[in-house]
Amino acid sequence: MIVHLIDGTYELFRHFYGIRRFKKTDPPYGAVSGVLRTVAQMLEDGATHIGVATDHVIESFRNGMWPHYKTGAGIEPVLRSQFVPLEEALAAMGVVVWAMIELEADDALASAAHLAARDERVEKVCIWTPDKDLAQCVVGERVVQVDGRRNLIRDANAVREKFGVAPEFIPDYLALVGDAADGYPGIAGYGAKTAAQLINRYGRLEDFPLEILKEDNLASALLFKQLATLVVDTPLFADVDQLLWRGPTSSFQSMTEKIGDARLATRMLELEKRLPIASRPK
Repeated sequence: MIVHLIDGTYELFRHFYGIRRFKKTDPPYGAVSGVLRTVAQMLEDGATHIGVATDHVIESFRNGMWPHYKTGAGIEPVLRSQFVPLEEALAAMGVVVWAMIELEADDALASAAHLAARDERVEKVCIWTPDKDLAQCVVGERVVQVDGRRNLIRDANAVREKFGVAPEFIPDYLALVGDAADGYPGIAGYGAKTAAQLINRYGRLEDFPLEILKEDNLASALLFKQLATLVVDTPLFADVDQLLWRGPTSSFQSMTEKIGDARLATRMLELEKRLPIASRPK
């Protein structure tokens, strides 16, 4: 089986600003509808096991570690108002949703990938997000990152080609170069090429000689590495078959009417007819 793990927050933002490029007004649930259509297309293309992670709130435990870490400040109200409806609509669609509060959606994706990869029945785990943080979760060709917008699949070789380091060193790399999206600056004077060269020579930041990374810089870099390191031990599910899509719930039709996309209900009912009888909701 192939397990598909989706960054719901990223998809919500992507669809919201995608609509903005073509329309002068913001449909109240336009981005929610866009995300659901994306998931529907995946199911129509043969996906069976799907989990979606969302940031129920943007803030997480990392905000207590670094005062400038990303927050929900500045998110447009019309976009923010679609966070909870997205979670409700996905659940009504019959899709497993992890709405994160203390942790981030990225942590849920990392934990889910770790759990799924432990199951010998799983042939491949696809993490649907372009977020560079998630590159640390890539394992060979078995756990990969998928950028659906650019139609790119990034395995371990592709991670090394893009960043210059193996997936397991992505937190070290981000600690040095920084991550503007997450709000930490990295270490002054360390660009992408220099960071990759040093990591490939010395390995983890903890193994850098002090003459290379001075003590005060090392302390900052280790903090940033903590920020960049995703949580992989959250017990999101006990069995990967809990991610098996078994059809929409009885509330899905009314949900599609609420978000103004009743066609989705028809698509899901057509998909449900393809399911084995044992897999359908009871």
